[in-house]
Amino acid sequence: KYSWRGVCGCATKMNQKPFGERSREIFWWTGHDGQRLLLKWHSLVPPGNKQSGGYSEAFDPVAAVKFLDADPGFLARYRGAGMNEPYRVRGAFGFGWDALDRKTGQPYPSDPKNYPVVNHFHLIAKELSNDQRQVIVSNEVDFFQDFEKAHGNSLDSQSLTYGNEWDLYSASMSETSARVKRAVEKLRSAELLAALVSLKEPDFMQKHSQARDLAFSNLGLYWEHNWTADGPISRAQRGAWQDQLANQIDSFVNALQIDAIDRLGKMISKPVDSTRFFVLNPLGWNRTDVANFAYIGPIDIHVRDTVAGKDVPHQFIETRGAKFLRILATDVPSAGYKVFEIHPGKGTAPENDGAIISGNGDSTIENEFVKVVIERDGAIRSMVDKANGGVELAANIGGLWLNDFAVNSAEGFPLRVENRGPVSVTVVAQSKAGLDHSTSITLYRGSNRIDIQNELNEKFSDVRYWTFSFALNQPAVHTEEIGSINLNKLKSAGGDYADTHARYDHVTVNHFADLTSGTGKLGVTISNSDLAFGKLGGSTFDKLDTATPQLHMLAGGQVDGPKLGIPLQNGNAKFLQRFALQPHGAYDPVSAMKFALEHQNPLVTGAIVGGKKDSYPADSYSLLKVNDPRVLLWALKAHEDGVERGLIARFWNLSNDSAQADVACTPLLKTVHRTTHIETDLEAIPLNSYGSLPTTFAREQFQTYRLELGQ
Repeated sequence: KYSWRGVCGCATKMNQKPFGERSREIFWWTGHDGQRLLLKWHSLVPPGNKQSGGYSEAFDPVAAVKFLDADPGFLARYRGAGMNEPYRVRGAFGFGWDALDRKTGQPYPSDPKNYPVVNHFHLIAKELSNDQRQVIVSNEVDFFQDFEKAHGNSLDSQSLTYGNEWDLYSASMSETSARVKRAVEKLRSAELLAALVSLKEPDFMQKHSQARDLAFSNLGLYWEHNWTADGPISRAQRGAWQDQLANQIDSFVNALQIDAIDRLGKMISKPVDSTRFFVLNPLGWNRTDVANFAYIGPIDIHVRDTVAGKDVPHQFIETRGAKFLRILATDVPSAGYKVFEIHPGKGTAPENDGAIISGNGDSTIENEFVKVVIERDGAIRSMVDKANGGVELAANIGGLWLNDFAVNSAEGFPLRVENRGPVSVTVVAQSKAGLDHSTSITLYRGSNRIDIQNELNEKFSDVRYWTFSFALNQPAVHTEEIGSINLNKLKSAGGDYADTHARYDHVTVNHFADLTSGTGKLGVTISNSDLAFGKLGGSTFDKLDTATPQLHMLAGGQVDGPKLGIPLQNGNAKFLQRFALQPHGAYDPVSAMKFALEHQNPLVTGAIVGGKKDSYPADSYSLLKVNDPRVLLWALKAHEDGVERGLIARFWNLSNDSAQADVACTPLLKTVHRTTHIETDLEAIPLNSYGSLPTTFAREQFQTYRLELGQ
């Protein structure tokens, strides 16, 4: 409900003059969904950060009280629009600053204001209280409660993003940061699998709970706020610590998924002597996509969909030294699975290639939806949207094409075909342009998705990008931050970026970025699996370039110079950086996110060995369904306190409009509570007469529910 900001004003690339000129000192910081935080963010009073607006506003508590009481500049801003008088309730937070001797852990004796123990505030409060003012020693929360009661109805609202600064340092360990991002994404599958198993074996999570708690603690620590901005810890120590956190997060997620796949495979019944595997869909809508099953056995086989009773296209692939049976799995249920069976001999599914390879040296691949031309360095020189009149979407801007790593370079070894069959075709480029790297481009049967897998195989110390240049005039660029879809234009131009006090050189790109032409009729969504930030065109620290149809995805580097972040990528020489492209007509945030989630959450497979008879159906099963396609299931997991407390389901309405959705489960719901995002009950929700959960969402709203199921 409440928050405050106190800035450092140090290690910044921003112009610091505006720090002392905020338009409002306190306001409702409001999301697209209408939910809000009461935010105290004072202008920074020079010189330094031990005054109002700094992170130690109350370092000198006597001076802080006098400032809040009488400073004319502050009082002129500490009021709502059209108000003649400043807000009566005022506060200064933060006392300690950094004033400890790092060797002894004790206060510097030369600093008379640096008290060893905070045991004097009450004395100062009594001394400075008089007939005109009451000085209160605050626990911070009581300030906000008092302010909201007295002034909340007259407070201004702002809905803005201010960009990135110290969080960019995480790109100085790009691969380690990518591993953490991948692990978070993989939780979607691992937690659903664990929930399915826990419904039959309630004690399943007990052996994983200690690793889970450590991993979740580490997720908070990994992005600890200063990321080597300053401090006595060596870069080598810090880098090793970040690696340790990532390893522990990774280890928990992988172990949970492997164990749950094994247990679920023993819960699905199957006929004797049959060879079956399940394909699990962790997302909240029925889905057709590629599934890879680890397979060692005869190749003279066919694969049958046990629900449809039809053979499905299949091929054998090898990736990273492992062999898989790849199938095209159709209509896999929401938050559930479908079963496929392997039979000997030839089947009836199509055997022609899922895409056509042509051109000089296998440089052109196409299917009925898209056609791409690949350079030897892995850049895409042409991307034709065949489904939209054959329009060309690729462009060369500043010597860079799509997925381009080095300016004006197409150097590399001859392209080679890695996998080819009825489901997909993959072409691989290897090059030393920019850095030693390989790029795999994959097209799929019946899909307009273009998968890109880049692997850097060399250490680097400078700042590097994968660039995407498009033939899209006057583009509108949307990117997902964390829980928000932002239009990357200034507020004065109708966008979500603050006109002042913001840093513009890198925007956050979580699951996706989307560029749509000014006409609104043509665009491309970029799914981003591994990286976190991108630069729009020629953007700089103080200028957001909204005209150039180009996005530079930050492959890594010490963005703010050699003293900030971890040098030389902490010695890492292997980087996995994947994207996918999808052409489209008008921009739709729901479609963009679904595309990105399907790319980043592959269908999960596991062998069915049977055992616990009839624990789960033999052919297919869906644990949860949502009847409004705009409302996406974000997570489905066992409650943190155990499955005895039910399942936790998180939903996100991705549309720009309000939405109403019914949520149904199998078995039927028994009781439902709306909860906080940390799984604390807020209120009981009555079910519909037919046993489903009725929900109502504002634009872009997240909601979390606790579901208790019947038998």
